[in-house]
Amino acid sequence: MSEPPQHRLGELMEESNPPFEEVMSCVFGIENHETWTYLVLCDQPGSTIDELAATMERDRSTVNRSLSTLRDRGLARRDRRLLDGGGYVYQYTAIALPEAKALLHDALDTWTATVHDVIDEFDGQTR
Repeated sequence: MSEPPQHRLGELMEESNPPFEEVMSCVFGIENHETWTYLVLCDQPGSTIDELAATMERDRSTVNRSLSTLRDRGLARRDRRLLDGGGYVYQYTAIALPEAKALLHDALDTWTATVHDVIDEFDGQTR
């Protein structure tokens, strides 16, 4: 089982108007190239690792690691397609952008609630 993402929400507070890609990377605790992989998958659903590597001009192993992270975060799925000559290939598809946005909102709402609790529970005493 993979470990939970390490959110980088503090980084978002440093920018007054962060781009969507930065928000996604920080909230899901993923690297910018993994966010880019997600966005490419949105445009090219059902892509193989080789197809993504060619499109993104990246090494297969880098793309494979990005896809693994996206799958761990629930942002992409992998389907097996049987080949006519025998064997199979894995195809990857990103979850729909509205679903990803809902996950982003949920993560931020959870974080905000936690911060509000910290503020409300503070009794004025330092540690």
